[in-house]
Amino acid sequence: MTVSRAGGSAIGLHRVLEPEGVLPQQALRLDASPVPWPDEVVVDVERLNLDAASYRQLRERHGDGAAVRAAVLEIVAARGKMQNPVTGSGGMLLGTVREVGPDSPLGLKVGDRVATLVSLTLTPLVITDGLSDWDGLGEQVPCKGTAVLFGRSIAAVLPEDLPEELSLSVLDVCGAPALTDRVVRAKSARSVCVIGGGGKSGSLSLAAARAAGASRVVALVPTRGEAEAVRAAGLADEVVIADARNPLAVAQAVGEPVEVTVVCVDVAGCEHGAVLATAAGGTVVFFSMATSFSAAALGAEGLAADVEMLIGNGYVPGHAEFALGLLRTTPGVRALFEARERQTAKP
Repeated sequence: MTVSRAGGSAIGLHRVLEPEGVLPQQALRLDASPVPWPDEVVVDVERLNLDAASYRQLRERHGDGAAVRAAVLEIVAARGKMQNPVTGSGGMLLGTVREVGPDSPLGLKVGDRVATLVSLTLTPLVITDGLSDWDGLGEQVPCKGTAVLFGRSIAAVLPEDLPEELSLSVLDVCGAPALTDRVVRAKSARSVCVIGGGGKSGSLSLAAARAAGASRVVALVPTRGEAEAVRAAGLADEVVIADARNPLAVAQAVGEPVEVTVVCVDVAGCEHGAVLATAAGGTVVFFSMATSFSAAALGAEGLAADVEMLIGNGYVPGHAEFALGLLRTTPGVRALFEARERQTAKP
């Protein structure tokens, strides 16, 4: 463990208030004061991007936007970070660097506009505006406050050629396409199914699978509208419709099992369908924070399925630039992201 000259920890242990001895992500409460330790960076927050599973749960639990807004404020005030107590997930943020500690290894400077590539579940956060500019009806949250990055945090300077909201949406899920690319290339896989292919991480993963050499790319989506959008984007050879929570429906829709299945959905109960869609000796990559990994492991055992299962942890070296590159070079991906942004912006 790296320790600064002032006794701080590069992984943020000095910010943990309770319980003692755990990492910031596991902590019940963090010290979110915006005074940097020598290897820390303080960011003036401008926008949060709540992860899809967390936002869905908050909307389903609290209903109207005002109640969702109040719930987020309560979580951050109580915990010093944004970590949904039900899903355990958070999201990421956009902001401007306010202060850089003298020992920070992140290469950031005051005034840089950045998106954090580490979860809000471990990022010390203070909200100062009561989320007054957010109606609670979308994952992207206009916000004023401060956040702290540790010595081993990750952040990307925002590109100048893309709108900020678009960059934030891509960077929020940039681990998924990068790992999809790595797995498809490592396995020399020719067939890939992306469950949830119409979403942010799903559409990028479709593009990554194609770029990595897959000759059969299947997108599984829940509705006819999403199917039409993915077909129009030209991201898949086959677009099929099924409820990802129905294992038999998934298997029937996919047909011949694929070598790699990538799960990019924000609802629980999709583990068994992913296993059934995957050929013997194949690989399932779970990116959804709604995944039950015990259900996945026990389900594969119960099905006598010889599949490798990977947890997408959101970090692959070079993942930010890889995802932004897919957005720049794949018109269909950009079209889906921009359509999503327009839909979110509707009153």
